[in-house]
Formats: sequence, C-alpha cells, structure tokens
Amino acid sequence: MNKINNFLESIAKPLMPITPWLLRLGLGTSFILHGHGKFPLPPEKMVTWFESMGYMYPEIVTSLVALGEVGAGAGIIIGGLMKNNIGNVVTRLSGGAVAVIMIGAILIAHSDWLVTKKLFMSEQIFLFILGTYFAIRGNK
Repeated sequence: MNKINNFLESIAKPLMPITPWLLRLGLGTSFILHGHGKFPLPPEKMVTWFESMGYMYPEIVTSLVALGEVGAGAGIIIGGLMKNNIGNVVTRLSGGAVAVIMIGAILIAHSDWLVTKKLFMSEQIFLFILGTYFAIRGNK
C-alpha cells in the first residue's frame, strides 16, 4: 500500500499548484455562463417568473442577479490572478457573492429541494459549497 501511495504522490506532487485553479476556473466559468445566459437585461423569462410569484421590482432584482453572477464569476478568476491582499479580498467577496446568490436560488427557485436527495444531486449545492470555500479561504 505504501508503494502505491508513494507512486500516486509522485504523480500528484507537480500538479498540486494547479489544483485550486481547477475549482476556481470551474466555479468562475460556471457563474459567468449562468449570468451571461440571462442577458440581455432584464432577463424576460426570469422577470415573468418573479412577477408570477408576486415579487416586487422583478426587472431590477433579476438584472442584479445576472450582473452579480457574471461579476462574482469573473471575480473568482481575477482574484486568483492577483497575488496580493487585493486579490485575496476580491476572491473572498466574490465567493461570498456566489454563496449568497446560491442561497437565494435554492430558497426561491428550488425551495422544494431543501434537504432532499434532489438538492444534493444538483449543481446548485456544489456552487454554494465552492463559493463558501472561496469566501472562507480566499487565495490561501
């Protein structure tokens, strides 16, 4: 078992510096694409859904969600490129924005999924977890 572990370590060691980037690029790209899919603003389908649910100011809220998704996704990626405290803050704020947006998405759009198998088999919970990870960890 030790030989297998040593072999796997020898393969993994040179890749260790890029492992945070796998998470960062996956989350950032996903959020940019989710937000971009809501353009042009305001996102009409989302506005109609918010109106049917009785939410106030759906054009403003849905536009802010789209801009927040694109901005948070870009911030996760850009923050990682900045090797200083500003980059760390950008990463943390962007991760926090992802987490907040995903809490809203889970509670508003997928409230029937709460603490169910469906939630834990969806991408939403993983986007929330990754956002929370970067909010806590930053660039460290």
